[in-house]
Amino acid sequence: MADVLSCVQPSGELHLGNYFGAIANWVRLQDQYSCIYGIVDLHAMTLPYDPDELRASTRRMVLDLLAGGVDPEKAILFVQSLVPEHTELCWILSTVCAFGKLTTMAQFKEKADQFHEVEGEGFVSAALCYYPVLQAADILIYRAKYVPVGKDQEQHLELSRDVARRFNNRYGEFFDEPQPLWTATPKIMSLADPEKKMSKSLGAGHYVALFDDPKSVARKIKSAVTDTGTPPEGKYMSPGVENLFMLLRAAGATAKADELEAEYRSGNRKYAPLKDAVIEALTTLIEPMRQRRAELEQDQDAVWDRFIQSSRRARELAAQTLDEVKRRVGLPVARGTERDE
Repeated sequence: MADVLSCVQPSGELHLGNYFGAIANWVRLQDQYSCIYGIVDLHAMTLPYDPDELRASTRRMVLDLLAGGVDPEKAILFVQSLVPEHTELCWILSTVCAFGKLTTMAQFKEKADQFHEVEGEGFVSAALCYYPVLQAADILIYRAKYVPVGKDQEQHLELSRDVARRFNNRYGEFFDEPQPLWTATPKIMSLADPEKKMSKSLGAGHYVALFDDPKSVARKIKSAVTDTGTPPEGKYMSPGVENLFMLLRAAGATAKADELEAEYRSGNRKYAPLKDAVIEALTTLIEPMRQRRAELEQDQDAVWDRFIQSSRRARELAAQTLDEVKRRVGLPVARGTERDE
């Protein structure tokens, strides 16, 4: 039913690391494949959260994706909680998922530590352990062929493949095992501490927000760390300088990056021209998206209604899969559906 399935959790303010790591890739893929993209708000409940903020973040993410170039005329977009078939399939798939695998997932261990920081020792949500099964349901319910992943997500995709395999062995061939779609996505680092990934949690000086105004972009890039001592072994530039070149190329200014890097290699290590080039490239990239987002904000209710309609399209596809799954596992299918027997 879909070539590509990819999802994102609703978060607060998006930054350039989010954009180059996911949204820009979605925009490229929607012109090459049949794509379904989702905002997975149920996954956002695995860690302590504020209900009002979750609701607001989901609506903000709708605007962010559309302003960032995701096109509902080219891809089906959905909000996970508006497609309840995901959670129903999750329960069915849990019967063919090994419990032991869930407790060994790397992200479970990492997020359990975050849970302890917020809730104190002794309590970890069962949802935190269980959410990879829901993630498998997100993928399999649309029969997706490919899932764009980075190396840190490979373990979760492999679990989805294992669940599909076990289901097929028990109930007959039905699910194709989703394949990874390796895509070149730049790893953007913090402006103030380039040894760490760009993150809002590090503080305002560490990231450029996706919809920052030109003055904010200029201020943050001018303050970015450049040389921090001797470059790492085997490299000729420090992490901070390397990160600026990464931003310049990611923003599409490849020729300018090549020109400045050639000067850098020759020993002409003037950082002001590099930072000016990054500021210009990022402003050129961001400004049309800022304007588009401002337009969308003028009619948020209409945008949200459109997203609900798109979620209904996703639900129609999800229901087809779920009906067949229920038939195979021995559960009744509602009367009037195409697959009722």
